[in-house]
Amino acid sequence: MRTGDFATAENAFQHVIAHSPSNVGARVDLGVVYMRQQKWKLALGQLEAAKKLAPGVPGIRLNIGLLHYRQGQYEEAIPPFESVVRDMPDSAQARRLLGLSDLFELRYSQAVEALEPLWEQSNSDISYLYPLAVAAARSDHADLSMRATARLLEVGSNSPALHLLVGKAYLAHDQDDQALAEFQKAVAADPKLPLVHYHLGVVYRRKGELDLARQEFLEDIAIEPGVAYNYDQLGALAVRQQDSVEAQRDFEEAVKRDPRLASSWFGLAKIHNQEKRYTAALRDLEAAGAADPKSPSVHYLRSRILTKLGRASQAKAELEAVRRLQHETLSRIEEEISGKYHDPQPVADQ
Repeated sequence: MRTGDFATAENAFQHVIAHSPSNVGARVDLGVVYMRQQKWKLALGQLEAAKKLAPGVPGIRLNIGLLHYRQGQYEEAIPPFESVVRDMPDSAQARRLLGLSDLFELRYSQAVEALEPLWEQSNSDISYLYPLAVAAARSDHADLSMRATARLLEVGSNSPALHLLVGKAYLAHDQDDQALAEFQKAVAADPKLPLVHYHLGVVYRRKGELDLARQEFLEDIAIEPGVAYNYDQLGALAVRQQDSVEAQRDFEEAVKRDPRLASSWFGLAKIHNQEKRYTAALRDLEAAGAADPKSPSVHYLRSRILTKLGRASQAKAELEAVRRLQHETLSRIEEEISGKYHDPQPVADQ
């Protein structure tokens, strides 16, 4: 496992478990092996089995939270992280991950509660100061926000990581020119900084500079091949350039790396529909709907395909779902269509 020979490690741990099903350590290690291979369902099975055998071990629950966190399932990650913090209040890793999960779920007060106790040991770390400043600002902790922001500027100075963080803040507020300037400063100082090329690609795509955007997404893939959003963005670019073959290849790569990426499933469904591969399109829409149940676009496209297949009553039911959902909050797919900024997290081992 430590040398990266996961196949051999997997076989060895499976052999141990076959002969000793109650071996907690082997189940945890096998779960970690699966996590490092992004075999999330298998990993969760082993970690849940270990938790059942040893419910009092916080490290198992920490790994379960980490598994959800790495998949972007922040709501699911919060309970296991909370349980670890209750049992081990001094666990910096659990507090940091809990605070970030709360922040991503817009639970700003809870994020401050988790992160603030780490101030003494972490106030020289910009990856700590930035989320603390954001959470504090959005939860009416003005003094803490000012203190964290001042310390962030003091510590970050002219660092590439700080330029990336500032650029992300501009991008989230649709200030593309300011974001571009910050990302260019970051990449000039550190061309291998994870996700800086992804963010440059997002800016170039929004500006309509598609060739530059494609180049940046490919640059980020070379640094962080596990970020599914890079492939999703490449697929969207290929669609705009009317290259359905390339788009299909990119979207398939995206959902291979993250099966919950609804926009890529939807992109595949549109391609299959255009090619009159209706069974495949319906299959992709089922996956898109599972990832994003509130998407009117999924139901609308499904209604069109069902109409073509002569399944009128089912098509009518889908249109009724469209009308109902159009009055609700924007779905992830609609956000992607509208150009909403997505902020993927690094996928390297933590």
